[in-house]
Amino acid sequence: MTMGFRYEDSFVSAISTPVLAEKRSSYKLNVDLSDVQEPIISAPEEVRQIIERVLQTEKDKLYMKPPRNINDDILKIIKEVIQ
Repeated sequence: MTMGFRYEDSFVSAISTPVLAEKRSSYKLNVDLSDVQEPIISAPEEVRQIIERVLQTEKDKLYMKPPRNINDDILKIIKEVIQ
């Protein structure tokens, strides 16, 4: 014995199409990815050095399950670049 549920035909026709339609994103569809790099490119040399070295340090620690001492490494990089 199978039990089923059936909507009344009057209920189904009362649902408007926009309710069931996919809402489109209001974000721009044509995004220029160079905009993402712009703050790094326009940053002072010291900031670029810090960013590059921090990214390299993070890459070097990706193989570790818990990446240890990353905060200490980042602090060391910042101190070295500033001095």
